[in-house]
Amino acid sequence: MDGWTAERVFNSSVFGYTYDDIIVLPGRITFPVSSINLQSRLSRHIVLCSPVVASPMDTVTEHRTAISCALMGGIGIIHNNMSIQDQVAQVQKVKRFENGFIMDPLVLGPDNTISDLLDMSKKYGHKSVPITDTGSMGGKLVGIVTNRDIDFITSRNTLLSEVMTRDLVTKEEPVTLFDANQILKKSKKGLLPIVDKENKLIALISRNDLIKNKEYPLASKSSTKQLLVGASISTRPIDEERAKALISVGADVIVIDSSQGNSIYQEDLIKKLKSTYGSSVDIIGGNVVTAQQASVLLKAGADGLRIGMGCGSICTTQEVCAVGRSQGSSVYHVSRYAKEHFDVPCIADGGIQNSGHIVKALALGASTVMLGSVLAGTEETPGQYFLHNGIRVKPYRGMGCLEAMKGSWYNSDSWNEEGTSYRYFADDEKIKIPQGVSGAVVDKGSIRTWLPHILQGVKHGMQDMGCQTVQDLHTALYSDTLRFEIRSGASQREGGVHDLITL
Repeated sequence: MDGWTAERVFNSSVFGYTYDDIIVLPGRITFPVSSINLQSRLSRHIVLCSPVVASPMDTVTEHRTAISCALMGGIGIIHNNMSIQDQVAQVQKVKRFENGFIMDPLVLGPDNTISDLLDMSKKYGHKSVPITDTGSMGGKLVGIVTNRDIDFITSRNTLLSEVMTRDLVTKEEPVTLFDANQILKKSKKGLLPIVDKENKLIALISRNDLIKNKEYPLASKSSTKQLLVGASISTRPIDEERAKALISVGADVIVIDSSQGNSIYQEDLIKKLKSTYGSSVDIIGGNVVTAQQASVLLKAGADGLRIGMGCGSICTTQEVCAVGRSQGSSVYHVSRYAKEHFDVPCIADGGIQNSGHIVKALALGASTVMLGSVLAGTEETPGQYFLHNGIRVKPYRGMGCLEAMKGSWYNSDSWNEEGTSYRYFADDEKIKIPQGVSGAVVDKGSIRTWLPHILQGVKHGMQDMGCQTVQDLHTALYSDTLRFEIRSGASQREGGVHDLITL
């Protein structure tokens, strides 16, 4: 057969290889691109329809990024460079976005003002709010206020009782989600309150949810029909409380964020979390680049691993510390060990620049890929756009840069004053050595239009390899059916754009 097996490539050389160093040889096409299924495991108990994870970086993933990624079939991991309360609020915003039956909607009372409604809308994004006599769930429903009710009201001190709509379409429990949806369609209303026999509000259904279900059929959802979301924590003792708070508001997975995961601190933390929460929440450990590192975390009970050290576009760990590993080699060796000995999936974290790199990461054994720079610069990421040499750009920085380590954050009042030094075991160091840089990236538009193009490229790559699912791809990898070649420098140049005059 042409080419070499992955085992031959990565075990017969003293060199470490990354994505650009290798190329996958084509297989046989027997199916259309439309039949390819990208479903894959994020962790031991969580399956995603799209194998993409938004990185827990403070210029990449807060609630807007997490929502968009979940709608596309992936998941976002909320960064922890903020207070516990603010991170909890970020998770709640994702969970409130789409619920089917919304069991804990935001509610106001008749004596609240338009100012209260606008403040709530700014904080949570909700523009329509039910009004109960008590101003809380369980009170008697007396009205609903929407944008149309307040658009032309100039005084922000106007009471909601003066502007709310009182003629409501409601449904008394019990009611199925299907029946409730039918009522919404016929009534052409935006909200359908679910009440008991005493007209007390017990749930809510939004018309927007119907539209979202139609537009985003691959959306990542929990059993309660809420969008999936993850959150990152550190290995500090206080982060046990952070994890508790995040899990209590519905975080589906906790990611322990450390540049070098093979530490006694992370090992102990994983054991404590698994002992406390068991299988009710998955814990992803990392980062690791060797089987020895992976072994420690997996034996402690980790439900997934992040692979990568010093390979991100804004990470300088390999230059500053001379420690790390080429990402292709890392993904192959760690993924194989985790699958063979623990049947635990791995996330390829770092080094992804395009859809071809995602294809290669999956072909080397990763189940999902973590995206930082690929998503940076999109509309949903934190930060404000600005013009640089006439180009619209957005800030992007590594969590190891000096600004992040010190906790400085130029766009938010929710940053963590302690910074991210803990991630690099430098909490108590007077001299902080940065292991990342900051800069800006070009505007990419919305994740909801950008990510589908990337995933379509992944599908074409899988078709060329003759693999219809990620599971097929891994089967081909470990049965030695999938073949690789090492690329010379000239080969890499040949495979890219060349001999072209830029206009």
